Amino acid sequence: MQFAKVFWVRVLLVLSLFISIDVLAADKTLRVGFNPLYKPIAYKENGELTGIEYAMARTVGDLLGMKVQFVELPTEDLISALVNDQIDVVMSGMSITENRKKLVSFTDSYMEVGQMAIIHADKVVPLALPRAMYRPGMRVGVEPTTTGADYARDFLSEAVVSFYDGQEAAFDALEKDLIDYYIHDAPTSWNLSMGKQTDTFLPLYRMLTREQLAWAVRKEDTMLLARLNGALADMKASRTLNQILDYWLPVKVELE
Repeated sequence: MQFAKVFWVRVLLVLSLFISIDVLAADKTLRVGFNPLYKPIAYKENGELTGIEYAMARTVGDLLGMKVQFVELPTEDLISALVNDQIDVVMSGMSITENRKKLVSFTDSYMEVGQMAIIHADKVVPLALPRAMYRPGMRVGVEPTTTGADYARDFLSEAVVSFYDGQEAAFDALEKDLIDYYIHDAPTSWNLSMGKQTDTFLPLYRMLTREQLAWAVRKEDTMLLARLNGALADMKASRTLNQILDYWLPVKVELE
């Protein structure tokens, strides 16, 4: 009899804990940090936020019963803003790396990508060959603190590397012949294959890296991490994730 009372007291305590968590979540705003210069992952169209991460953040907010507040930040400031409690989660096409894992915790991955090089269509002959990018003096554009920048540092030591804040600036540099290659995540190349710039820019469909995209939270936010993973699992099971990815990436080049 005493055992039964203790058992039910524990059950009630656990239930009250989950109820209190849900009540708090309903009143809490999820501050989502992202850089809206990464089409189609996160960007602006006619001044309005849109893209893969935007749609996923909205879906996660609905699943968790939380309001979503989007906080725009440069890519290089996202992790520091997270660590300093200015945002709750980074949802900005962030790749999982060992260095980043030292600072933040990552959810399960929602997509595999890799770095690809993009050139001007007029330079196919001199630049499209597999080893052309590794010749001394090649001019390469990347975004700061990205895995594309890491690749240039580790494998293109004889290149002249320039940094650009966002795709628009990098594409402008390609068009003005300021750089020979622009290295960025595969979704940028996939997006080019559907856009109006296909006659101007040519993606080289060779994966330079293999990376997993995921969301990042503070290391101490274990409860939020679990809830985000739960929401992501629901999105995968219901195929909502596939629907979001297929909408913004109807053309996806798969390479082995």
